[in-house]
Formats: sequence, structure tokens, C-alpha cells
Amino acid sequence: MSKTLDMKDSLTVSTGLPEAIVQAIKKRFASVLESNDAMLAAVTLPKFKLRWVRDQRKKEMVKGILAAECHKFLPGPEQQPARNPVSPTTPPDSGSSKDKEQDFFCFEDDDETFSTVETEVMAYLKTAETGMEILKKFPTIKAICLKLNAATPSSAPVERLFSLGSLVLSPKRNRLSDKRFEKLLLMRYNHWFES
Repeated sequence: MSKTLDMKDSLTVSTGLPEAIVQAIKKRFASVLESNDAMLAAVTLPKFKLRWVRDQRKKEMVKGILAAECHKFLPGPEQQPARNPVSPTTPPDSGSSKDKEQDFFCFEDDDETFSTVETEVMAYLKTAETGMEILKKFPTIKAICLKLNAATPSSAPVERLFSLGSLVLSPKRNRLSDKRFEKLLLMRYNHWFES
């Protein structure tokens, strides 16, 4: 869209056209352009990363969304192995009393996953490489990329839907509204699953 706006200065007759095109694209695809999944799909592709984002606030927002998604892919505390839980009935182990005292007064969180996720995200975004092989160095980002950018294995369901669409939208029913057409098509398509 920025390339379209850059052409505005060279135009003499239709100077408002590039702005109108950009506004129409933003209006038509607003739900896609602001979707978290779409932003994550773009940022996890090494070719794009954050190059498509112009606003600094939006860059920080996308970084935060990527870090949050990376946290989801890490195993939670219930999935991590236990760290020798101590119960009141278990006898104390043979460690020195000074070590126990230091552990008792240690108030720091052992949340290493946050720093590793942040480090992974920042290292990924700072790399200049644009090839897909770079994702091997960043396993969490690779998992997100594969989840969001995987192609569907078959187009048969889509072709079947278009075929049923041609049966619904016949020459006699050419004045159907979009909503009614969609409802009729879904009713016709779901009919095949009931039997």
C-alpha cells in the first residue's frame, strides 16, 4: 500500500486515486489486516518479519503477540516435571542448614521460560536472513509458522462447495442476496453430512 501511495506524486490527472485504493483495501480487508492470526502468519515468515509494519506502536504490539503465542507453545507448569516437592511429612534431606536458609530467603522467581521466549523472539526478529531454513534455529517460532502458514492438503472440499453453489445459484435464482445465498448453500452442503 505504501508503494501505491508513493505513486501519488507522479500522477497529474487522478491524484486522489491511490488514496482511494488504499482506503478501499483497508475497509474491505480490515478484519484480515487486524487479525492476530494474520499478523502472526506474516511475522513468522522470515521473508516478511516486521518489514510490512510501518508504525512503531504496531511493531511493538506484534512483538508482544508473537511472544504471547510463543508462551502458549511452551509446556505449562502442569506439564513440566516436578522439582522434588517437599511436604510436611517428608523428612528433611541431608543438605546443610546454610543452603536451606539461603533457599528459604530467595524471593526471585525461577521463570526462565519468559527470558528464553523473549530472547528467541528478539533474536529471530534481528536476524537478517530471509530463508525458511533459519526457522530451524527458532523451534517455537517454527511451530507457530507451520501452524499458521500450512497449506491445505486438498482442494476437494472447496471444489465441492463451488459445485453445490452452481446448483443453488441457477439462472432462475439469479437475484439472491449474498446472505440468502450463503444460508441456502450451507443448508445444502450440511444436508450431505446428516445422512
